[in-house]
Amino acid sequence: MTVRTPAAARTPRIGLVAGGLGAYWPQFPDLLPQLRRSAARVTERMREFDAEVIDAGFISDAQEGAEAAETLRAAGCDLIVGFLTTYMTASMLVPVARRADAPVLLINLQPTPSMDHASFDTGQWLAYCGACPLPEMANAFERVGVPFRSVSGYLEDERAWQRIGRWIRAAGVRSVLRNGRHGLMGHLYPGMYDVSTDLTMVTGNLGGHMEVLEFDDLRVRVEQVGDRELDAKLDETRAVFELADSVVEDDLRWAARVAVGLDRLVADFDLDSLAYYHRGLDAEVHERLGAGMILGSSLLTARGVPACGEYELRTSLAMLIADRLGAGGSFTELQALDFTSGVVEMGHDGPGHLAISEHKPLLRGLGVYHGKRGWGVSVEFDVRHGPVTLVGLGQTRDGRYRLVAAEGEVVPGPLLEIGNTTSRVDFGCDPGEWTDAWSASGVGHHWALATGGLLPELRCLAGLTGLELVEVTV
Repeated sequence: MTVRTPAAARTPRIGLVAGGLGAYWPQFPDLLPQLRRSAARVTERMREFDAEVIDAGFISDAQEGAEAAETLRAAGCDLIVGFLTTYMTASMLVPVARRADAPVLLINLQPTPSMDHASFDTGQWLAYCGACPLPEMANAFERVGVPFRSVSGYLEDERAWQRIGRWIRAAGVRSVLRNGRHGLMGHLYPGMYDVSTDLTMVTGNLGGHMEVLEFDDLRVRVEQVGDRELDAKLDETRAVFELADSVVEDDLRWAARVAVGLDRLVADFDLDSLAYYHRGLDAEVHERLGAGMILGSSLLTARGVPACGEYELRTSLAMLIADRLGAGGSFTELQALDFTSGVVEMGHDGPGHLAISEHKPLLRGLGVYHGKRGWGVSVEFDVRHGPVTLVGLGQTRDGRYRLVAAEGEVVPGPLLEIGNTTSRVDFGCDPGEWTDAWSASGVGHHWALATGGLLPELRCLAGLTGLELVEVTV
């Protein structure tokens, strides 16, 4: 049986092909060896990224371009990188772009920042001529229906390599979405129209597979949890969290038992993300299961399997995007506006991304969950102070998904101590004006709160997936 690599753990597969016009080689014997050295250096730098590199070699004419196209098509690449070492015709790369079934990034990296004009001859100049075919490629790609994107610089230009890295990371996220398995367990929180999701449109917009689960799928696994597994999860919980005095031991043990069951559920169904909600009645087992999800969901999210409540599938996907970009991504909504301090307070009750907490997260015992049935333990923390990006997945009237994002900064200040994740975010403007602009984007009332400035990476992701990116500023 073939064992699938979880999408969240799979490194992107990057196809690489370098080339130049073969007519030059007999005319300038020193040129091809120099270009091959440049290509070898690009391959070396590419392998420094968290990616699998499939090198299709150096091409000199259209026939070799077609052979490289077949090699890269068979490899199932997530991104094709074409290195223009000197002038080459569009006929050499159009087959790669058309047949590979992957986005294409063209890179033009000349040997050094500038030529030595006084000493260079024609052959030496041609090693700096990778910019020449870029407009030709752009024109040809437009006419054959292939999106064009490029990075120009020089071999050791760190700014250029930073831009290349963004495209590679975006390709990794695209792969996560196209190959992921996303769980949806329970039912819609009554009345949340914005959360309601057409499962077919998830696959239609992003790819991947939707796994519809019952809470009974979790119940049977929780019932099978043994004492050894339970004790190990309790030990993990005490190591990860600070426990408030309000935590009741029986509630803690139940949450830990549910967490073990969640681990089994995720493994058995091979899930890369999970969204859930169940209302329940009168403390019966399904209500207790729904109320006991917070601990296990937080631990799953921290290890790269986003899990969020309120049946918020699109937000679990936004959390997956943020996490795969190395920025965490915690389940978040608006909580209050502080006009005195000029900040927006946001967070959520329930699970959060423990890896991006400012301090050791707190586990607080609650006798009631606001707006939900049940009681038990809940997670409380503040997202790491500094730059942050809000990442949401909105949906248009015609069913298309759009990325919605805004950058701000988490700042210190007073926080409620009610078992919620809460952060104070400064957007550099009036909190009311920002809230109006964010709400008008169509994001829905949940999103992922991620660390760092992600707009450059999200622009690349939008370029690779065809999703519209709405950047909210005031």
